[in-house]
Amino acid sequence: MHQSRLPPPGGTGSARKEQPLTVHHLNQLLLVCSLVLLIAVAAVRISSRSGLPTLLVYLGIGVAMGQDGVGNVHFNNAELTQVIGYAALVVILAEGGLGTKWKEIKPALPAASSLALVGVAVSVGVTASAAHYLIGLEWRQALIIGAVVSSTDAAAVFSVLRKIPLPARVTGILEAESGFNDAPVVILVVAFSTAGPVEHWYALLGEITLELAIGAAIGIAVGWLGAFGLRHVALPASGLYPIAVMAIAVVAYAAGALAHGSGFLAVYLASMLLGNAKLPHWPATRGFAEGLGWIAQIGMFVLLGLLVTPHEMADDIWPALVIGLVLTMMARPLSVVVSLLPFRIPWQEQALLSWAGLRGAVPIILATIPMVSGIAESRRIFNIVFVLVVVYTLIQGPTLPWLARKLRLGASPGAADLGIESAPLERLRGHLLSVAIPKGSRMHGVEVGELRLPPGAAVTLVVRDAESFVPAPTTVLRLGDELLVVATDPVRDAAEKRLRAVGQGGKLAGWLGTEDGGTEHHRTRHQTGH
Repeated sequence: MHQSRLPPPGGTGSARKEQPLTVHHLNQLLLVCSLVLLIAVAAVRISSRSGLPTLLVYLGIGVAMGQDGVGNVHFNNAELTQVIGYAALVVILAEGGLGTKWKEIKPALPAASSLALVGVAVSVGVTASAAHYLIGLEWRQALIIGAVVSSTDAAAVFSVLRKIPLPARVTGILEAESGFNDAPVVILVVAFSTAGPVEHWYALLGEITLELAIGAAIGIAVGWLGAFGLRHVALPASGLYPIAVMAIAVVAYAAGALAHGSGFLAVYLASMLLGNAKLPHWPATRGFAEGLGWIAQIGMFVLLGLLVTPHEMADDIWPALVIGLVLTMMARPLSVVVSLLPFRIPWQEQALLSWAGLRGAVPIILATIPMVSGIAESRRIFNIVFVLVVVYTLIQGPTLPWLARKLRLGASPGAADLGIESAPLERLRGHLLSVAIPKGSRMHGVEVGELRLPPGAAVTLVVRDAESFVPAPTTVLRLGDELLVVATDPVRDAAEKRLRAVGQGGKLAGWLGTEDGGTEHHRTRHQTGH
């Protein structure tokens, strides 16, 4: 994001003199934070059963702790909320990029890029017009609301669709769009929230293009250099790899932002490159990133819930419902149709993409920017956005699986992918692959000799039922087995590719056209290392 446009620190926080943090205060803070985390973790179970996105549960926790709730906590520091929200978004985008498979979203990139640019422009125009003509907001406030609510949230979408496998193209478009559209939306919101007059559209378009180009270039460069370094330097402890990966992702964001580019696009692209680089100890890194992502989401949503004052929202409910209705039934479908016109995507997929434009954390965080900038009616803008996100997530979230079934877009489940972890053997110039055979894997029943690993790779140990043994070529593999495969550096990628192919296509994978490991199994990206 263009740093020169960042809103200056404002006086939106409490005017009380800050008290020094003592050990006693630290103990209280740790107790409260840990209890909130435990409650939030337990709430995920409720969310998964009800089909509601977890953001609503976390927002509810924050509201319950706020001044109108049982906690009676008075919090109105929009600037602090914005700063923490930005930091949380960096972590969330990094986690999303690390879990994105390049071969799955590559075919969807043109359509997703069009949605993230052309679609955002259409959505902003339609929504802002409704806010101006139907609600009576001034054009600046209307444009801010139109930009704020034009960013989709993949986490909200996939939290309700995780049990329904979708075609790879639909999943790829939704995932890539959510990673790309944050950048132009942030630039628009900051531009509309500046104190001066809104720039001409062509100047704003040029600025957006330049910032996206700078962010993309820095993100790709940092991601490539980081992946190259981690693959060629063996760190002394496996726990250092997750830390290094997340540090590289944050470097991409900071470098992109300081270079007056889009830091959000930089961190997403850098993380995507790292996630597809087959780094050592990848499952551990993926789990670490997911844990940080959960903490970021919980903290961000709870803080946003605290910032809300429910009793002040009565007058903003009706405007939020009207703007949300226009956004959901007109702006989003029109943006999908216009953006995807050159790609000849079936109407069923376009209908699901239109309804799957869930709003989540990003719009609420971006709604704090005009508050920090001191824009007139900024508190009303925040309230409208908050109500809109909550109400329409409640409506769209539970109905998404039903709509997917009605449109017959559910894909048939396939074989589960393997969990493969690589540890570098620097002195031997090789790698030790740890392979877990999950439920549904077609490696069950395959003999070790039938794996047909490339020369330079061999299964050295099998762990079964808490016992380990050295396998023979005729040893039959079973579900739940863990294999230790040693591969020299030149054949490491080929060995892993063959193992994944057998896991998804069986011992005849080479003749069944699944030697690439099966690109259709996009649903397992959160269960596998690569």
